Amino acid sequence: MGGSHSREDLELSDSDEEEYETEQEQEEEENYQDSREETPDRSSSSSKRRPKTPSSLEEVEAKLRALKLKYPSTAQNPNAVKLYLHMGGNTPKAKWVTAEKLASYFFIKSSRINGQDDGEEGEDEDEDEESENEECWWVLKVGPKVRVKISMEMQLKTFKDQLRVDFVAQGVWAMKFFSQEDYKRFVDKFQDCLFENTYGYESNEVNKIKVYGKDFIGWAKPEVADDSMWEDADDSLKSPESATPVRANQDLREEFEEAANGGIQSLALGALDNSFLVGDSGIQVVKNFSNGIHGKGVFVNFSGGNYRNSSNSAYSTPKKALLMRAETNMLLMSPASEAKPHTNGLHQLDIETGKIVTEWRFEKDGTDITMRDITNDSKGAQLDPSGSTFLGLDNSRLCRWDMRDRNGIVQNLANDSTPVLNWTQGHQFSRGTNFQCFATTGDGSIAVGSLDGKIRLYSSNSMRQAKTAFPGLGSPITHVDVTFDGKWILGTTDTYLILICSLFTDKVGKTKTGFSGRMGNRIAAPRLLKLSPLDSHLAGVDNKFHNAQFSWVTENGKQERHLVATVGKFSVIWNFQQVKDGSHECYRNQEGLKSCYCYKIVLKDDSIVDSRFMHDKFAVSDLPEAPLVIATPMKVSSFSISSKQ
Repeated sequence: MGGSHSREDLELSDSDEEEYETEQEQEEEENYQDSREETPDRSSSSSKRRPKTPSSLEEVEAKLRALKLKYPSTAQNPNAVKLYLHMGGNTPKAKWVTAEKLASYFFIKSSRINGQDDGEEGEDEDEDEESENEECWWVLKVGPKVRVKISMEMQLKTFKDQLRVDFVAQGVWAMKFFSQEDYKRFVDKFQDCLFENTYGYESNEVNKIKVYGKDFIGWAKPEVADDSMWEDADDSLKSPESATPVRANQDLREEFEEAANGGIQSLALGALDNSFLVGDSGIQVVKNFSNGIHGKGVFVNFSGGNYRNSSNSAYSTPKKALLMRAETNMLLMSPASEAKPHTNGLHQLDIETGKIVTEWRFEKDGTDITMRDITNDSKGAQLDPSGSTFLGLDNSRLCRWDMRDRNGIVQNLANDSTPVLNWTQGHQFSRGTNFQCFATTGDGSIAVGSLDGKIRLYSSNSMRQAKTAFPGLGSPITHVDVTFDGKWILGTTDTYLILICSLFTDKVGKTKTGFSGRMGNRIAAPRLLKLSPLDSHLAGVDNKFHNAQFSWVTENGKQERHLVATVGKFSVIWNFQQVKDGSHECYRNQEGLKSCYCYKIVLKDDSIVDSRFMHDKFAVSDLPEAPLVIATPMKVSSFSISSKQ
């Protein structure tokens, strides 16, 4: 099961808002009487109870305004909003309903961060004050129905032209403001609270420079950022050689769906004849075609060789498979445990014989060390038939490993049951890096993502000092990818993707990337790729973005055309050129960093393990992109991008 699903029809349009505000308000009042009259009813019932002392005069005033007991209109209550709740998910009956005709919102410091209020007047005011003994956060409270910690997990989406914001808080909500001033006041305060919750500093100019640095102040103030590099790079895509990306009149069509032999853990896509499904019990070889991967070939059973008997593989199911030597060999990396991604060795599989030929050990200066990730020397290195080196990453290490000995001679595996990999280049950092993931460009430059959200760029010939270090936005980078030409970096976090332009102009007017030199202070602000609040809610609170990738090219002069990421049962695809187009309608009426919500979703029956585009060579002339491969634990599907009839 799978297909392309548009969720634009679930958004609240201008006509919908007018409908709720005029003709259908009476119908809503009948259907949702309890939710709409909850505030006055609770006010009445709470009068019979012993009242609590309000925490501030401002809150007393706001409560009176919300109850219409003091002020005849909203003009004197800048905190007044109309609150909507989205009902029905993605069903045909999905719609917005009015949860509160008139509610008041507050930004409060509290140690109690999530959940609905109980509706009593003056409820829990004492908890809304900062405590010296408890960690407190900025919380958004809207009437008695919404109470949520201010964070990126809210997925706040702004609609300046509609004076409206949407967000997630145990449901999908929309707040409608009554004036431009009220809307702007809320957005500005929200951004200040988000900054303080994220970084632990009060939101002011000094602290923003402390967090981002002077060169990256455009990240904190996107309105003053230099976006000319985005525009210049976008112009370069309009050359005749550029293939056409997905447009509105195109769709994703499922070509194949096949059951796998065992629980799939990862995909290893090949650019030649075969691709590989790495599962619990072994590796299944499948054939590459112009419309996807299918056809069961050789199956390498782990229990049939020396893999499970390895002394260094307490947890033996591989989580990472790296193709090498013209895709005739594969390196398999298994974590020490489910909870810990680090390992002190890996296995080398000869694909042609289906045998594990050796187990390698990571060692530096005579001491065993661990790695958390490995990758090829460059984007196309897996196609090199003589390749013997690859890159390794640990929390504080970035290095290059060689399967030859220090003299460049292939080691005699028959005489050494556990040969040692040769550390040929790299650096062990003293502290503070917390590396998580990395990726390489076509020329071997390296992008590294960190726990603090920073992305560092290293040239191909130096791993000691980053040429450029982009500041974090407060969320750990769990996966990173980079285009073949090194101009674009894509970072994955749990709740959003961050797309960074690495281009800059040096002192003599030459355009370079951040992999080759210091970028100076004319640095473009990044763009975020996010799910709408509704889709984020439908994906599930425990489902996070993972493994965002560009489409796959390995030749100079060719441009990646799409981006794909996985979250829960969703495979989400963005049009790369559309994301880079600053005049695109998606960016209109937004506040803060530009966020792109224009995407296509493929929905599967089960949680998706990985989603990747096949190599560009499999894009046939009448299609704008190579097939997309989507793997769930038990099935693998291939989709082509085709024009609708």
